[in-house]
Amino acid sequence: MALRFEVLARFNRARAARMTLPHFVCETPLFMPVGTQGTIKGLTTSQLEEIGCQIILGNTYHLALRPTSELIDELGGLHKFMNWSRALLTDSGGFQMVSLLHLADITENGVTFQSPVDGNPMLLTPEESIQIQNRIGADIIMALDDVVKTTTTGPRIEEAMYRTIRWIDRCIAAHQRPGEQNLFAIVQGGLDPVLRDICVKALTERNLPGYAIGGLAGGEDKDSFWRVVAQCTAALPEDKPRYVMGVGYPLDVVVCSALGADMYDCVYPTRTARFGTALVPEGVLKLKHKAMAEDTRPIDPTCACMVCRTYSRAYIHALVTKDAMGSQLLSYHNLYYMLQLSRDLHNSIIQGRFPEFVCDFLKKMFPKGDVPEWVCNAMEVAGIDIAACLPPSSSRGCGA
Repeated sequence: MALRFEVLARFNRARAARMTLPHFVCETPLFMPVGTQGTIKGLTTSQLEEIGCQIILGNTYHLALRPTSELIDELGGLHKFMNWSRALLTDSGGFQMVSLLHLADITENGVTFQSPVDGNPMLLTPEESIQIQNRIGADIIMALDDVVKTTTTGPRIEEAMYRTIRWIDRCIAAHQRPGEQNLFAIVQGGLDPVLRDICVKALTERNLPGYAIGGLAGGEDKDSFWRVVAQCTAALPEDKPRYVMGVGYPLDVVVCSALGADMYDCVYPTRTARFGTALVPEGVLKLKHKAMAEDTRPIDPTCACMVCRTYSRAYIHALVTKDAMGSQLLSYHNLYYMLQLSRDLHNSIIQGRFPEFVCDFLKKMFPKGDVPEWVCNAMEVAGIDIAACLPPSSSRGCGA
């Protein structure tokens, strides 16, 4: 096992931890930007270090297609290939079962994809997924799981969950670099609490370095979302990292951290940047709107990032639909926002002021006190009294 996980402080379920990986010592809660093919669109690795990025996520499926894992291995692994000295995590390729379902055929052996590059069939088995990830060389590698949308119902959910359990043993057997790379299992089971419990129990019996909660952020209602996270974090080991896959909305990161999760990833901050949207404490700011054309303020006056210190909303508005620089600047800001949010979560738990931080976060995002009911319910389980820190005049949500 090439991972050490130390819980430094906690508030009820929430915890701040230090996770020591082969290439970097990380602080949790943490957000991981998604660099599908070894790059965060528009940003250099030095810029990512500058804004405090700890781990970058790479995509096994896409890297295997281009430039190929064999070439990456020949050139010294993905760290050297992309000139990144900090930690890397690679997913298993399993998510493409959902996102490229029209190109995939799923059997007990594995998943056969029709390559979007040349149309040729590509078989991804648990063994092949691990072999590709061993060649890529990330600090954390993910087991191949059978992924289905959370909106799916019927026997397919149970089938996928049990197949995920069978596949984890094939992944463990295929893993050739356990002293250098950490294999994480992925809990499946849809929105069914019984199936989730079965999967958690089976996977934790394997005593792996870490565990992910998979199959969420796929269109399910928020009340179901937080309940699955709460159920899984409560059942997963206290001394292992817990990774909620595909989560990247700031509100979701705060809620899941309160419920005991440690790690997150999502394309949302950079994808929404390419559409001209900035993340701010109040929610989002749409830089394409005409109202931005003559606004001389920074994106966020409270933000210390290079973009907010240097450029106005009007300048970015002028670029955002016409020049790649616009999306690059917004990507930089949005990732800075997510990484600063991670640091703030960590520090607030360490300093014993986590409830106050959560209240302040929610006050800025919901100044009228109309916090969504699902957030109220999740915070109650997390031991945070949201109603006590919102305006007494609130007419909806926790203030009702």
